[in-house]
Amino acid sequence: MSSPRSRPRDVIRWGIVGCGDVTEVKSGPGFQKALGSQLVAVMRRNGALAADYARRHGVPRSYDDARALVNDPEVDAVYIATPPGAHLELAQLVAATGKPCYLEKPMARHTRECDAMIAAFAQARQKLFVAYYRRTLPRFLKMRELLTKGALGTLTGVTYRMASGTPANADPAKGAWRVSAENSGGGLLLDVGSHVLDFLDFCLGPLAEVQGRAACVASIGDVEDAVVMTFRTAGGVPGAASWNFSSHAADDTLEFQGTAGRASLRFFATDPVRLETVRGVEQFDIPNPPHVAQPLIQTVVDDLLGRGSCPSTAESARRTQLVMDRVLDGYYGGREDEFWKRPQTWPGRRATG
Repeated sequence: MSSPRSRPRDVIRWGIVGCGDVTEVKSGPGFQKALGSQLVAVMRRNGALAADYARRHGVPRSYDDARALVNDPEVDAVYIATPPGAHLELAQLVAATGKPCYLEKPMARHTRECDAMIAAFAQARQKLFVAYYRRTLPRFLKMRELLTKGALGTLTGVTYRMASGTPANADPAKGAWRVSAENSGGGLLLDVGSHVLDFLDFCLGPLAEVQGRAACVASIGDVEDAVVMTFRTAGGVPGAASWNFSSHAADDTLEFQGTAGRASLRFFATDPVRLETVRGVEQFDIPNPPHVAQPLIQTVVDDLLGRGSCPSTAESARRTQLVMDRVLDGYYGGREDEFWKRPQTWPGRRATG
């Protein structure tokens, strides 16, 4: 078996830790289809499921142990696709082997874990990327272009509204890791809301003067299901966002207002980007690629091969994590410690019994 040092210089050979549902279509095939990329190994704790994934996706090797995959000499870089509760330990394992890493979002359960990962990869002199793939999707790049090229005139306001009732009522005891603080770091704001907050960072720069409140209104379990927040953009423009994960009605609207127009899109849908100005309404119907993470994966590969740069780094992902920590701080009675181990102290937790 060859070592990473003997691999062809124009190819990055990947291993996936945690080849679950998220990797079936969204991301996994992107490592095989990106130029200069190969998927050579996958890992899942259930070895039979890992072997089945490898067989179906044409991957040469499978493992049931993360350490074995990370130490495979034919794996040049590792994609961690587990729930956030395992990110820190696995990322530190990758860093210790001197390999770069691509990490699912959200980056961690809280900012302190982000800092520990960033420190580990800095010491290893390796790169760490995070899977906020909307930074490279054409539909979202169009919205960013409208903002940066002045289609709205001077930006004067930003709003986002989400209302959904589907997954928030799942019982964490039945494996719904997204609403288990130990596994995800909180409620669905971390899994779903993080995408929106990262995109705002990408378009408008780091968010400032972040304030927010959260509550558990109707869901099963202890984590929040309703969140409101306000902020200012890097340019001083006020903004507001809200998430209601226990709503009968559905909403999912990101809107930018300016002196010369308004631009909006449904963030988690595929509807056209909509621009309203004095000239009328323009709609930009831009479909997503078959594997939505592939464009970002391509930038990661290009970055590692020295022929480009990836826009979603550990540092940018940390900024999004910090925003979420500030918004949720009051609900959890602080997020500097391992708050998921002390749910009885959370001020926002609903009384039971």
